[in-house]
Amino acid sequence: MQKLLLFVDKLSTFVGQAFSWLIVSLTLLISWEVFSRYALDHPHPWAFDVMIMMYGTLFMMAGAYTLAKSGHVRGDVLYGFFRPRTQASIDLVLYILFFIPGVVALAWAGYYFAADSWAINEHSNITSEGPPVYPFKTVIPVAGALLLLQGIVEMIRCVICIKEGEWPSRVQDVQEVDVDKLKDMVHVKDEDIEKLDALVVKQEQGQ
Repeated sequence: MQKLLLFVDKLSTFVGQAFSWLIVSLTLLISWEVFSRYALDHPHPWAFDVMIMMYGTLFMMAGAYTLAKSGHVRGDVLYGFFRPRTQASIDLVLYILFFIPGVVALAWAGYYFAADSWAINEHSNITSEGPPVYPFKTVIPVAGALLLLQGIVEMIRCVICIKEGEWPSRVQDVQEVDVDKLKDMVHVKDEDIEKLDALVVKQEQGQ
């Protein structure tokens, strides 16, 4: 079971990291369009639509990745003080009541949005000669399916935690620096930092 859970984590991580390159593409596209518009006086009508679709694709395809890394915003003022079993019980209830219905609706509706868009060969009407929209709308059910799959994995983790009393492991990835953990790793205490600060200030005053 654990291998299956980690496989889904790796899948979500791979998809999230792959689509993260859209940030680079989007940055280059915006930079070129600004230069082309103001320096060359040659704006491209389709650029605005493409920027929106690239950003939307990045946002949606990163959903499963963010869930796999427990990166979604949560109100954990009290949550962090609960025991793992209590945390898992709360999470499981919330997944069942809110997550599953919402994501299923997203994937279900997204499928019909994409199907209709392909059927009529839909193009953007925001600008003249707008780019095709159907590839972008196809992202909606795909992102919903990946998010649903990762959500099911998280629910299984909740059940395992309720039974065993601790959270099962998950695939690790780049995380923000935890200052307290960094201090422990290099064996530095707050008192040492304060003494060093005082010494630096004293030396500066002496100069």
